[in-house]
Amino acid sequence: MPIDANARFRRFSRAVTREVGALDTSFLGRGRPLGAARVLNAIGRGRSDVAHLRDDLGLDSGLMSRLLRGLEEEGLVRTYTHPDDGRRRLATLTEEGEREFRAYEELSDAQATTILARYPHREALLAAMDLIAVALGRDRLSLQEVDPRGETARHCLGQYYAELAQRFEMGFDVARSRDPDARDMIRPRGAFIVALLDGLPLGCVGVKGTGGGLAEIKRLWVAPSARGLGISRQLMTAAEKAARDLSIRVLRLDTSSALPEAVQLYRKTGWTEIERFNDDPYPDVFFEKQL
Repeated sequence: MPIDANARFRRFSRAVTREVGALDTSFLGRGRPLGAARVLNAIGRGRSDVAHLRDDLGLDSGLMSRLLRGLEEEGLVRTYTHPDDGRRRLATLTEEGEREFRAYEELSDAQATTILARYPHREALLAAMDLIAVALGRDRLSLQEVDPRGETARHCLGQYYAELAQRFEMGFDVARSRDPDARDMIRPRGAFIVALLDGLPLGCVGVKGTGGGLAEIKRLWVAPSARGLGISRQLMTAAEKAARDLSIRVLRLDTSSALPEAVQLYRKTGWTEIERFNDDPYPDVFFEKQL
């Protein structure tokens, strides 16, 4: 008889809370519970607006106030009124708070290394963690324009190229592809957009401009853990908006019949199939869209 789904979910929850020390009164041995440590961590990562901080962590106003007050009493955090908006409160770390933040970072990294080392199939475990993180955190997804030469973009593109190499019968060599110049995907010619969850990339898309009213959509990719959640559509919508902002009136793209999910997406979202418009050896399906 199959194990009940709710029982499996609750078993997982118990395992995680125990392993990460969620119930400890002194999380990672630093003298305060997990809730206070998470607030400290979020502030240390640049989330200074108290209202946004509360929403990001899913805390009610009363608990948020108590946690901040406790951190202030320890001399780790300073809160103050926004200089341009008296209704907003901001929080920042003190020098002692910065030291405590760094200590938590080192201990958290060490804990992660220890847990991962115990399991023989590290990548499979990380893939499962990615899937769960996306499933539970999808409402915190954000889209951001970045430099296509930066680390985040290069990570996405590397994953995209690796997947094409696996899925194409002939493999994939980016040197044989019509790889766009990075400058064509930076304003004012184009744009490069990434999907982020808690600062980690889940997908990307590029708008390769020509300096005129015609541009191409390039390098649409979504991480396997994030597929089926509509992120490709969000990225394409953002790419089309960026193109309109750049006064681009016609978009084109190429894809491959080896990627049927991509072909289906374009057909469902208003793209018209057209004749081949380049000599790239990999694509065999071509689309156009009037904006």
